[in-house]
Amino acid sequence: MKMPPLLLCDFYKTVHSEQYPKGITKLVSYFTPRMTRLNNEDKLIMFGLQAFVKQYLIEYFNENFFNIAKEQALKDYNRILSATLGKGSYKDDKIAALHDLGYLPLEIKAVAEGIRVPVKVPMIEISNTHPAFAWLVNAIETLMSCSLWHAMICANVGYNYRQIVDKYYALSVEDNIPRARAMGDFSMRGQESLESATASSAAFCLSFLNTATVPAIPWLEHYYNCDCSKDPVAFGAISTEHSVMCSNFAVDGDEITMIKRLLTEVYPHHSFSMVSDSYDYWNLVDNLLPACKKEILEHDGTISIRGDSGDPAQVVTETVFRLWEIFGGTINTKGYKVLNPHIKAIYGDSITPQRAEKIYKTLVEKGFACNNVSLGVGSFSMQCVEEGDILKPFTRDTFGIAVKATYGEMGDRPLLIFKNPKTDDGHFKKSQRGMCCVFENENGEITYQDGFDKNTFPKNKENLLKTVFKDGKTVKEFTLAEIRQTLHGGKF
Repeated sequence: MKMPPLLLCDFYKTVHSEQYPKGITKLVSYFTPRMTRLNNEDKLIMFGLQAFVKQYLIEYFNENFFNIAKEQALKDYNRILSATLGKGSYKDDKIAALHDLGYLPLEIKAVAEGIRVPVKVPMIEISNTHPAFAWLVNAIETLMSCSLWHAMICANVGYNYRQIVDKYYALSVEDNIPRARAMGDFSMRGQESLESATASSAAFCLSFLNTATVPAIPWLEHYYNCDCSKDPVAFGAISTEHSVMCSNFAVDGDEITMIKRLLTEVYPHHSFSMVSDSYDYWNLVDNLLPACKKEILEHDGTISIRGDSGDPAQVVTETVFRLWEIFGGTINTKGYKVLNPHIKAIYGDSITPQRAEKIYKTLVEKGFACNNVSLGVGSFSMQCVEEGDILKPFTRDTFGIAVKATYGEMGDRPLLIFKNPKTDDGHFKKSQRGMCCVFENENGEITYQDGFDKNTFPKNKENLLKTVFKDGKTVKEFTLAEIRQTLHGGKF
């Protein structure tokens, strides 16, 4: 569905242009994570703005506004508002003037994508570049907010899992084994929409290379200047599901026929995972796999045995222990057992941070390297986190994200704008006041100062808010590789 881009908003945004002070020529707003509702997590990863700019402020606006006739653009806009708000309740002259201008007169500045920004620090600055369009700055707030918050939080999710991987791989895994292949995203089917699944998986891929979400790869290619045929953007996996395992059982009357067919006929030269609990998981591990030992050891690849029910931590670790008894393996240079390379264990979409920690801890305590398992993150962990006995769903308010106007101009007169509600018991709704400068302090920490106007803005500090979009065009772009290097300090 295509609709006027200036109607991709809450209704009240369509009438604010008439409510601003008459003669206002400049408005500056900041996108800020104002607080955190999570324990031990007080930073939010900057990610998704470049995709938002390209997808909506350039592609969508051009296709559905600037590149169509003005009469049609006004007709589409007025049809909906006249029928819903009522004629005379809004004005469309601003829409006509914007179409005549031919581009979005906005400038967006932001910290570099991949930076972990402390709460309360502005991440994005939006301002108008033409004095007639101050109203446009906050007109895009709704679209920006709903497009960015989930991708940013999912970038945090991936980063947090990566910290767990890094901790246990450093203990038990050879340094040349890629940590970015340890876990994968399996969340697509449980997300709110295709768009949410795609952006969240792309965000997860800032920390890992495995995803089951195919659209995340062309999304990253299109918006973050990479090419999966040339660059390690992300990888999928060959895997069975219950429908194929059960339908073959219905034909064969057993499971071993399918296992051998997968190894020798279907994927003789490819690694694959096989869901293994359709009937009796431990019978398959203890009896059927030994019966297929010759085919497994002669297979040109790795077969990953996938549990899909029961306690994930218990199932996947016990599988490793039993596979060692059957197939053996080697001891790596750190002194930990590594399974024969033709077989390993995998668990799909049920791995929470707590379970990941438990799995790796158990393996290490029993003398096994953590790369004996592959783990999957599902939609539960992409949309909420469990802290103690409390389930905390991710929303825009997880980090109190808001876009607030803090500075304006009436010709040459600066206006320092702010809000400070006395009824705000949480003490997080107070906005910045005036223009903001974001910088690194003497300890290398990202912080900010506000209270500036165009005449007092500091010249002795490097403002980390850099222009990325101006007047309908991108000014600065980031590649996926650059973002990964920024996020992981050059150790992706």
